[in-house]
Amino acid sequence: MERMGLLKEGDVLPVTEGKLPGSYYYTLGKAYAMSANYAVGERLKTREGKVVGIEETQKGYFVTVEFDE
Repeated sequence: MERMGLLKEGDVLPVTEGKLPGSYYYTLGKAYAMSANYAVGERLKTREGKVVGIEETQKGYFVTVEFDE
């Protein structure tokens, strides 16, 4: 996430899956945040997540999302 105020804890947002040659990545909502790359065995089954935390660090903002899996 690039700046505060786009999301808040408790928001339930759609998750869009993207495919790379050897892994998958996820985009939260309308491109509010993007995940790291995940191996095929770590692929998400659900397409919706709940924001449970937002943290500001020197590297930027990190969003923690909870899934029903």
